Amino acid sequence: MSDLYRYFRQQKEQYGDDLYIDGDVLHAAALAAQGLTEIGGTVKESWTAATTLEQLDGLIHDCQKCPLGATRNHFVFGVGNPNADVVLVGEAPGAEEDKKGEPFVGRAGQLLNKILEAVDFKREDVFICNILKCRPPNNRDPLPSEVEQCEPYLHKQLAILQPKVMLALGRIAAQTLLRTNDSLTKLRADVHTYQGIPLVVTYHPAALLRNPNWKRPTWEDVQKFRALYDDIIAKERA
Repeated sequence: MSDLYRYFRQQKEQYGDDLYIDGDVLHAAALAAQGLTEIGGTVKESWTAATTLEQLDGLIHDCQKCPLGATRNHFVFGVGNPNADVVLVGEAPGAEEDKKGEPFVGRAGQLLNKILEAVDFKREDVFICNILKCRPPNNRDPLPSEVEQCEPYLHKQLAILQPKVMLALGRIAAQTLLRTNDSLTKLRADVHTYQGIPLVVTYHPAALLRNPNWKRPTWEDVQKFRALYDDIIAKERA
């Protein structure tokens, strides 16, 4: 509905309270109210109406909203427990992820698995995804326009999952999610909130492969993350 909102805002700026509503906009609004959308003249179920991750994946995996859709090998939706209390978020798929269609594979993924296991989480118990679902060329940073188009998918994933806590993996993911230019050191120091969900920030596993000295602070971060999760669970059970 963001396009509809922008339309109304533009109309108000131009005409004040004498709002003119185009018939196409009314048609789109009527479809949206029924959980439908029209693409290329064909009415389909809207991804916003999805109630499960599997259903959402099926509705968005052909996305072409930004140019990355034309260059990807695979749409990388995410992987893990569809009822996960814990969600891990990176910035975007890399080359290996683009080939396999799964986030955090290869050496970085293996290290992430070990990090999770060190604080009594398993990969199959959590849900792992990225802000962008398609790989940017040469693994460049996500563009604001790409985030604008793709982040609503993450919002929908979170709305379906309703996790207890989130872990942002890496500086770019954290800065993008939190809309800040603060350093990773500063972001790691606090517990943040994203879409109403407590969020902890730590290093990206790939960064740890390049600089093993960051493994100790990462261990401290994930211990804090585990303690936060345990505290939330304990309060819910009290």
